[in-house]
Amino acid sequence: MKPDFAQYGFAHQENLIMACIGGSQAHGAKLGATDDTDGYGLYIPPPIKVLGLELEEHFVFTTGGKPGGNGPQDVDVCLYTLMKWAGLAAKGNPSALHFLFAPLSFTTKTWDRFSAQPALFLARSHVKPFLGFADDQMKRLLGQKGQKNVHRAELEDKHGYDTKYAMHVIRLYGEAKELMERGCITLPRPNREELIEIRRGKYSLHEIRELGAQLESEALAAEASSTLPDKVDREGINRLLAEAHLQFWTSSRP
Repeated sequence: MKPDFAQYGFAHQENLIMACIGGSQAHGAKLGATDDTDGYGLYIPPPIKVLGLELEEHFVFTTGGKPGGNGPQDVDVCLYTLMKWAGLAAKGNPSALHFLFAPLSFTTKTWDRFSAQPALFLARSHVKPFLGFADDQMKRLLGQKGQKNVHRAELEDKHGYDTKYAMHVIRLYGEAKELMERGCITLPRPNREELIEIRRGKYSLHEIRELGAQLESEALAAEASSTLPDKVDREGINRLLAEAHLQFWTSSRP
């Protein structure tokens, strides 16, 4: 069913081409009474917002933003233009690549053309953004990187460290390995039960660091033997983007 993002002030509801639920729910590591809902999607704005001087790249909205993080009643919305998303995916942005493999709550023929050709957006070099994101989460977990974007004091008080950061570290290393080995990312994650246990504080911080180091090594080994191309097919992506925009604007239907 097509989600109603217009209620949050989104001006291009009729131009939406796909939508999915992201965050912990997409990974399979959602704890029912603690997490907000993350709504993601893609749209093609009117030509003037793509070809004119005032480029439009995304729409964001949140009902949260309170001290201590969002709660289960909160909603975060992040909608990208198709052009912006393609640029992120081509660079190996983990969140953007998820769109190619996530269970969808809404789709169109326009998006189906992209999701049917994930190989265009995949390359061995994408292991670096995944490992970089995991390293960033690890540094925040260990308090080694500046001010945290989200301070979950209740988790630190209960477990001695932020278990949600720890879950993301392990998740990202696993996704990097799978992407290199199989050219896809399984969502929800195959090890979602383990990820939930990490969030519940099953492992010590020392064990998380050891597991992270092991998975990072496995991801790098998978990169070395991966059959993915060294670089993405930029010509193919450009052609697909141009065709999708022209067809959408001409037909005025997704």
